[in-house]
Amino acid sequence: MTLRRIFLATTCAAIAGPAVADVNIYTTRQPDLIAPVMDAFTAETGIVVNLAFVDDGLVERLKAEGKRSPADLVMTVDIANLQQIVDADVIQPVQSDSLATNVPANLRSPDNLWFGLTTRARIIYASRDRVAEGEVTTYEDLASAKWEGRICTRSGLHDYNLALTSAVIAHLGQDGATAWAAGVKSNLARKPEGNDRAQVKAIWAGECDISLGNTYYMGQMLTDEEQTEWANSVRIVFPTFEDGGTHVNVSGVAMTKAAPNREEALQLMEFLVSPVAQGIYAELNSEYPVLDGALVSDIVASWGEFTTDDVALTDLAANRPAALRLMEVVDFDG
Repeated sequence: MTLRRIFLATTCAAIAGPAVADVNIYTTRQPDLIAPVMDAFTAETGIVVNLAFVDDGLVERLKAEGKRSPADLVMTVDIANLQQIVDADVIQPVQSDSLATNVPANLRSPDNLWFGLTTRARIIYASRDRVAEGEVTTYEDLASAKWEGRICTRSGLHDYNLALTSAVIAHLGQDGATAWAAGVKSNLARKPEGNDRAQVKAIWAGECDISLGNTYYMGQMLTDEEQTEWANSVRIVFPTFEDGGTHVNVSGVAMTKAAPNREEALQLMEFLVSPVAQGIYAELNSEYPVLDGALVSDIVASWGEFTTDDVALTDLAANRPAALRLMEVVDFDG
């Protein structure tokens, strides 16, 4: 019987008082997606990991609990959410040689406040039947008139698209990014709606030819009997910026200010960037390890290799307010 305990934040007011060797985590990721790697940590160290799923209000909860918070670590996805916990001043810096060595500088906080665990690329799903090989190669090309009426995407105000737009600002400047967003909008086959998988379904249904999406959704669709046909109707294209690489975002971990079990929590953070844990965690979520040389799953490996854009995630976070204003100015969702 596993020693791991899962507490749902929607049904529990708080994690029970921590045992001496427990690590308590607030996570915005479904516990089942990360539980196996926690079980591996427990098997290696004997330290029990308690997971509390906090779907909404993570920052508010940590602020309300203050020094009384039982949470040692926070695990979340997207640079916007990581920056939110930084701005809320609810986490503390962590000094660790293994974290600094195993996590590339552009995938961690310069102040050692958070560390990336896995990455996902924001790629193009292209119809196998209607889009030729090499027909689309760059993010800039999405604004080309040749794609008029051929693009589907979720809301331009969603975190994933705002992070991409922040990267466009970093490469093209504010005016260039505004023109790009207006160009992409003019090429939409329909008003932005649904999630990333809904765009692939639209390609399968013939409503559009290409869409923006995160890589891991392909893994999820291929393991869903209903959605496998959608997945097989497209191929993944890794676009780049004309002067850069492919845009990526992260899942990450941070230590709370309260952290009642700091030593054990640090052990877990270091374990999460070890070769074994990186392979398990990345495979569970069809994502890419941050540790160079760590194994990727067969499904992820089948998509091919790409060059990661070198814009720091902290720069993307700084550009986010401008990206939001830009999308509102061009009325991207209108």
